[in-house]
Parts: sequence; C-alpha cells; structure tokens
Amino acid sequence: MTGMKAIRRFTVRTVVPGPIGALPRLATNLRWSWHLPTRRLFESLDPVLWEDARHDPLAMLAAISREQLNALAEDPEVVARVAEADRSLAVYLDEPRWYQSLGGDAPKTIAYFSPEFGISEVLPQYSGGLGILAGDHLKSASDLGVPLIGVGLLYQAGYFKQSLSRDAWQQETYPLLDPDALPLTLLREDDGAPVQISLPLPEGRVLRAHIWRADVGRVPLLLLDSNVAENDAAARGVTDRLYGGGGDHRLTQELLLGMGGVKALRVHARLTGTPAPEVFHTNEGHAGFLGIERIRELMDPALTANPLSWAEALTAGRASTVFTTHTPVPAGIDRFPRSMIEHFFAGELAPGVPVHEILALGAENYDGGNPDVFNMAVMGLRLAQRANGVAKLHGVVSREMFSGLWPGFDHDDVPITSVTNGVHVPTWVDPQLAQLAREKFGADVLDGPDWSKVYEVGDSDVWALRRRLRSALVADARRRLRSSWKKRGAADAQLAWTDSALDPDVLTIGFARRVPTYKRLTLMLRDPARLKALLLHPENPIQLVIAGKSHPADDAGKKMIQELVQFTDDPEVRHRIVFLPNYDIAMARTLFPGCDVWLNNPLRPLEACGTSGMKAAINGSLNLSVMDGWWDELYDGENGWAIPTANQGTSDEERDDIESAALYELLETQVAPRFYGDLVSDGAGAAGPSHPGSGGLPSHWISMIKHTISKLGPAVSAERMVQEYVQRLYQPAAAAGRAAQDGDYAATKEFSAWIGRVRSEWGGIRVEHVESHGLADEPQIGQALAVRANVFLGGLTPDDVAVSVSYGRVGDSDELSDTRTLALDSAVDLGGGRHQFVAELVIDRSGSFGYGVQVLPRHASLANSAELGLIVTA
Repeated sequence: MTGMKAIRRFTVRTVVPGPIGALPRLATNLRWSWHLPTRRLFESLDPVLWEDARHDPLAMLAAISREQLNALAEDPEVVARVAEADRSLAVYLDEPRWYQSLGGDAPKTIAYFSPEFGISEVLPQYSGGLGILAGDHLKSASDLGVPLIGVGLLYQAGYFKQSLSRDAWQQETYPLLDPDALPLTLLREDDGAPVQISLPLPEGRVLRAHIWRADVGRVPLLLLDSNVAENDAAARGVTDRLYGGGGDHRLTQELLLGMGGVKALRVHARLTGTPAPEVFHTNEGHAGFLGIERIRELMDPALTANPLSWAEALTAGRASTVFTTHTPVPAGIDRFPRSMIEHFFAGELAPGVPVHEILALGAENYDGGNPDVFNMAVMGLRLAQRANGVAKLHGVVSREMFSGLWPGFDHDDVPITSVTNGVHVPTWVDPQLAQLAREKFGADVLDGPDWSKVYEVGDSDVWALRRRLRSALVADARRRLRSSWKKRGAADAQLAWTDSALDPDVLTIGFARRVPTYKRLTLMLRDPARLKALLLHPENPIQLVIAGKSHPADDAGKKMIQELVQFTDDPEVRHRIVFLPNYDIAMARTLFPGCDVWLNNPLRPLEACGTSGMKAAINGSLNLSVMDGWWDELYDGENGWAIPTANQGTSDEERDDIESAALYELLETQVAPRFYGDLVSDGAGAAGPSHPGSGGLPSHWISMIKHTISKLGPAVSAERMVQEYVQRLYQPAAAAGRAAQDGDYAATKEFSAWIGRVRSEWGGIRVEHVESHGLADEPQIGQALAVRANVFLGGLTPDDVAVSVSYGRVGDSDELSDTRTLALDSAVDLGGGRHQFVAELVIDRSGSFGYGVQVLPRHASLANSAELGLIVTA
C-alpha cells in the first residue's frame, strides 16, 4: 500500500546503557554546541552517523542501534571519555564564575525576553541577527555565571528553509518540528501533568500554552508553545512560525511572549525554587507586554493584600525594566491599529488595568506620529527606566529617532544609552584557530581579555591556517552549490563544473545577512562589467561567497536575490561568485572563518550593529565596510577598510553610484593588491596565493590579520557585552527595583505621587529673569562669571528641581555646542513661589562663548533627569 500518510508522528528517545548513561544529559544541555570536547566525543562514537545526523547529538542517539550502544558501553575508553565529559559539565554548571565575585547586591535572577533565540542549528528558532545575538547573550551569561533566564516562543516550524526556483526566485518551506526530538524538556507539575499557562482572549476564547525548557549551559530558556490540544485551531496556530501571519496573529504572538512569558516565569520559580527575577530585560519591542502583565500583578487584589494604583504599579515596574532597541529604521518597529489593542484588552486579559492607560503607553502623540497606531517600541521605552541601543552610532540614531518622546531636549540628552553588541567567541571562533592557540600557548587564550599573543605566531603559520580555513569553505560551498543546482532542476551530468567552483588560493570575500533592501545585497552589481573584471583579473582575482534570506513578504528583497543569482549563473563567472541558499548557523561556521574579507555595505546609518563582521574578525578576516554599526566605532585603519559614503541629500541613484564606485576602487587598488602583492619569501615556500613564481607571504596582510585578532577579539566579545549590561544596566535596575519594593512599596508610592504633582505643576514653571555680572569689558579665560536665575516654581519647591546653566561655544544661530553643565544652588526664597538660583561660572575657553539656563525635575528615584520628558529653558 502506498501514498498512506501518518496521522501522527512522535520521536521515541533511546534508552542508553548505564555505563554511558550520561550521553542523553550531555545531548540535551546545549553547552555541547560551543564546547568542542563534547562535540568531538559524540562525533567519535560514529563519525558517519554524526554526519548523517547533521551534528545533532540527540538525533544521533535516536538513530544509533541497540547493539552499537551496548558495544560502546563495553568499551572502557568510551566509558571513561563519557564520564570525563559528564564531570566537565557538572563542574561548569556549579563552579563560581565571574558573576559570583560581584558580591551580594548583584541581582539574584534576570529575565531576558526575546522573540527569537539562535543557539544552535538543531533548534531553528531564529531568523537573523536579533536571534543570534539573543543566543550569544545567553551563552555568555552562562560562561560568566550570570543568573539569567531566557523567555521566548517555540515555533512549530521555526523560520523558513530557503531554496531557489529555476528562475532564481526565493522559495520558502516550513518543515514542522517535533519538540520531543529537540533538546527540550516539557515543564510538568509535581503530578506529571504538563504545565499550562493561559491568556483570556476576546469573545470568551482562551489561549493556552505549554512551557518547554532548553538548558543553555547554566541558563534555562523557557519557550511557550500554543500547540495544545485544548486550544481552538486559531490558538493552536499562534506559535506556528517566526514572524509569520498578519496583524491579529502577530499581536497574539506578542501578547503570549510578553504576558504569557511573565506567567511562565512565575510557574518556573514555583516548581524549581529559583528566585523571582529582579530585573526584566526586553530585547526589542516584541516582548513589551511583559510590562503590562507585571502591572496587572501589582494591581490585582487576589495576588497582593495592598494592591497598587495604575500610576504606582507603572512606577514600580519601570524601576526594574531594561529595554533594548535594535532597529534604526521606523519600518522595523511593530505597530498595530490602536483599535486592535483596545479590542484585545477590553476583556479579561488584564482585568483592573485601565485600557486607556495601556493605549497611552504605545501612543505616537508627538510630531510626525500617527494617532491611529500603537507603537511597540514606544511602549517599551515608556515601560522601562533604562534603555539602550546596540552600538555607539545606533545610540545616536535612536536618541534622534525617539526624540519626539522627549520634546524640548537636545538629542544628546535623550535618555537612551548604548551597549555595543558582541559575539560569543567559543561558538564562532573556528576550532582550528582555537587549536593553534592551544598548541602555541597551552591555555584557551581566546577566553581571556588579552589576545595580543597572536603576535607571537609566525607569519607562515598564520598564512597556512588561513589557507586551511579558506579550503574548508570552498569544499562546503561546492557541496551546497551542487545541491542548490539540483533543486533548481539541473541534472548531474550538467554539474561537473561545481567540482572546481571557487579556488582555495584566491582572495575570498564573504557577504551574508538578511536581505532587506537597506543592506544593499546588489550594490556589488551596480556595474556588472567592472565586477566581472575584478572576478577574472589575471593577476589579482577575487571570488565572492554570498548568502542571505529575504522575509517571505518582502518582494523587493527577493528581487535582489534573483538579480544576484542570475548574475552568478553566467558560465563565464560562476566559478568565482556563488550564492548559497538557506543561510543558517551551520553554514556560518565555515563561512566566517573561510573568508579573507567580510563585506558590508548598508545605507548608513541604517545598520544597528551588524554582528556578522565581528564573527569574521575573531577568525582573522578583515572587514570592508561602510562606516555603520559597530565598524563606525572600532575601525582603526589597520583592521580593514572603510567604504566612503556619499554626502547627505544625494539622490538614491547617485549615492549607489558613488558608493559602488568607491567599493570597486578599494577592491582593485588596495584590497586585492595587498592580498597578492607585497609577497616576501619565507624561505620555506609556504603555500601562498597562486601568484606567478611566488612562494612568499603577504606580510602587510598578515600584520593586519594579527592586528585585527589582537585588537578586535576582546572588543567584540559577548562576554564584554554581557559584563557591560550587568554593570551599567542590570545592577542599577535591581537596586532601583529593590528600593521600589521596600516597606510594602512605600518609596514607590511617594515617587509616584511626586511624579503626579510635578506633572500637574510643570506647565506653570518659568525662568523669569537671568543675569550675570563680574566680567571685565574684555573677558579672558579663567575669569569667573556670577549667574543668577529667578525661577517661578508655583507649588513645587527648590528640592523638586535641578536648575543648571549650560555653557559652551555659540554658533551663528545662537545654538550652543561642545557644552558643559553647572548646577545652580538655591539661594533665596523670593516669596510667591519664586526662588533665586545662583552659581559662579569660570570661563574655560576662548572664542564665542554663551550660556543658557534650564530647569529639570529632581528626585533620588529618577534614573536620568530627562526621564519624565519635562524641561523648562530660559
């Protein structure tokens, strides 16, 4: 009988014999995905099966035969290696790490919410940089001993798999995942029943979800799954796929992530005895509703003897919340029709919480805003006392983009800081590079903050390693290229050419990322003849390896992929430029280390950070990038090349012409000649590029590799990033959260009442008179100037405000730049709500000098004086 389809599928887990009984435990803790010895152990059990299982330990254990398992259990060497791996994991999970040295006031638990997590290709719950970053954040938190708990959704199909049609159009498939076959454990009650959390939806519907737990080293990751038998069909499909579906579907996903995520944390704490999170980190706006759920808890008389008011609960929740924005483009932010939010919250979703207050949190009530939409990033900012962008330049862009929420403030004073992203080094550094470091220096030098030992490695060793990494990429790319052509309908007989596509001795440039239009996948095709000449150059040829997925709804992105692939199909150049479909973590593992140069040419400043170039850099690849994202702050002239950008105001067409010409020029005159050109023989005839008569080494290029690894290695590490989050954001948020809760929220009630009083009085405050005296006719540096400001405060007191003078250079239109600030002291009560504030200002510069006076709210519980968006200037 044929054509019969299974009506149900499930995965049966293998029973492993006692002597090697630790294998399932090693396979389910995802530390194996970055711990090389554990991966090598699984590979050694059956190398062929390891390849067939695509390097997935659980899939391998499911496929291994009983006889083989029994034979392995009788092999004393295997038993000893399994025991050693198990002991190593146990030590890793329990020993004190960096965080444990911080002392008692560090937060006990931190909850980290993200819509996607890219930890390993065996758990495909990511689409791009945001997810990979979240995965790296969890891994580094684990390595540092930070008590983080991740919260996300378990998508039944994850993100799509990409292939190409015959005419090079992107095609998506969504293979369904079986959670039982993944490194996950279902959270169960003490009686064995699966834990369920539920959200009441409109029309009396209920959205229920199970909670799966993944162990990322020391960090638990809770993933909510709506594919529950008791749900109706629509509710079962809520977690069907990442970033799928339209408005209603997307909103329900985000309600489940935020509000359901908080409920999941409460259940997890009850079942495991873990301390409740003291800090909530919202990674991008998708998870913003977590703030509403926490407010609901604080207002719920069933949960607390003394419920807080809306204003008090908002104040308390904000104190311990951190919000990270990842997009520099308004189009990247989720916005929903205001009426849709109203519809969902009109019922029992957040009983007791005023719906008009929820709507106000996401309102775009500022210049240029749309009154009919609810903006998730705006809500995220209003629900968090601390916020950040993900690179220095992105901080600048974010302060400008969201400046409407802080009217009257200079962009520099908008309270959004930045923590530059990083990448998890053990995941992304190639094992061969790590091995070389181990052979040369004994220890894992790559785990420490000092990477300068790379200067002690001989040039010929560095060059030989680079060639091995390039060769591994070429082999992998040929295999993927052949498979892609077969899927597009080519016959084996037509594919002999793929065996010689790419060359392990040619300068290799990589470009791989998501394909929204602003990342400009096709900028390299601007002048096809010029690109062809670079690819086929007789002395200094280049080759390109390109990958990336376009969002299923983004036809402009798909058109770019099609245009690029059609160029790569040309028999004249197809051995020098390839597009590899289905970019994922597995492909990235050979792609980053195998490229000599990593290309990045987005529209500045639309790249928030761009962590792919960091992954290339830690492997000794040089970056060739527009000055955007992280490159804008870390490019130093010797770690790669900066592609110049056109002046602002240039038309799109002209700008692409200028910037593509600059890219070709750099490749032709600097990058390629340096890779091939200044060769000096090392006497040993080490494998160098296939250059006529050359057995030498490109000394300048190798010095740039060493410089890149030594300087960028520690700077782009996710350990540095997580340490910054802990010290600059998590610890202050935990302290503020604890202060807010003290004495049954006494400080919160006082602060909340103060905010209400200040807001109601603020409109009446005015600076009535400012005078200065004490200057000679020709002021000189070092002279003092007495400044006095008379301020009408109405019902507020001098303790409620900070009055300051800002001084600096004055431009033609009287705007101040290069400013410093000096606080004015309250000197005299002039009566009738008027007060005089004074200070002595020392002139510290020559040239045009000026000052201005401003009044801001002041309170010990404010994280930033600009936080409330209130300012009065003279």
